Amino acid sequence: MPEVMHATCPGVRRCAALSRLLRCRNGNGLSRHDRCKMGRMNHLRLLRYVDEVARVGSIRQAAERLHVAPSAVNRRIQDIEDELGTPVFERLPRGMRLTAAGELFVRYIRGRAAELERVRSEIEELQGLRRGSVRLVASQALAPKFLPGVIGEFRKTHPLVGFDIRIGDHVQAASALRSFETDLALVFNLAPETDIQRAIVVEQKLMAILHARHPLAAGAATSLRLRDCAEYPVVLPNRDTGGRQLLERFLARSSTRLNAMVESNSFEFLRGCLEDRQSISFQMAIGAASDDRNIVARDIEDRGFPKGELVLASLRGRQLPVIAYAFAEFLRKRLGPLGGGEPHAAR
Repeated sequence: MPEVMHATCPGVRRCAALSRLLRCRNGNGLSRHDRCKMGRMNHLRLLRYVDEVARVGSIRQAAERLHVAPSAVNRRIQDIEDELGTPVFERLPRGMRLTAAGELFVRYIRGRAAELERVRSEIEELQGLRRGSVRLVASQALAPKFLPGVIGEFRKTHPLVGFDIRIGDHVQAASALRSFETDLALVFNLAPETDIQRAIVVEQKLMAILHARHPLAAGAATSLRLRDCAEYPVVLPNRDTGGRQLLERFLARSSTRLNAMVESNSFEFLRGCLEDRQSISFQMAIGAASDDRNIVARDIEDRGFPKGELVLASLRGRQLPVIAYAFAEFLRKRLGPLGGGEPHAAR
């Protein structure tokens, strides 16, 4: 008798290329309901196996993270490759690398996972649960104060919502959006691209930060010029950060030269370097504020010094989970005062 799919399992019916993988490998007969239940669960697990190997580049490491035997992961990947009729991975001496077909397949996997998360969020919203998870890639300057404060305030009305926060630059943010590894990005200087929707843009200025007992911090002045900083050692964030890019853009057309004694990707480390009461660093305004009274911030008064753009973005064409969209709207309201008014929507 031909196999009959349960009428309520359209997701299994649509996956013709993988349908044979969802049957019992020993050919045992199953009831119609049990067969569909097994199909749904196996299908999700099989896709997760491939995605995990793609992330870590190793069957053994993926198996450890999935709490299954490496042989089980390898066997399922081989099954999928047989059904697709093409290798998904290149087997290398030191790991696994996606083929061109594999990259397409993994993008499909992550798209399905993102869509499933969106549907779950909508169901929970219908049930009045207001829970779920928000994934966000954010610039390091937002980590000490702004982002924890915003998340804490949001959770007062959404206590069941979880957050997965990654710190990264605009390049990492764009990559995470495209691979469905994040819902939102809130980073500096994310340039307009055809597949990235820049929903909100807020201008931010770069500020000098220094010890309260630094010679340039004396007096009532609230700003300084870069040529004043040139007489002191400078500790700088690395070139991937938005603030460093603004600084170098200005210095490229200026006669001022700064003596960069230390470079680091850690803002916390750079602040520690200011304890010598001689060094100066630079940070975007949103991250320059500190509860440490020994650290002060000063405006840069050089004429024509550029401002940065703090951008809230998502993947164009993707429908966000309900709770991620709600958090994006919450962010919009909180970002307004930072730019001296309402943030503007990017074109």
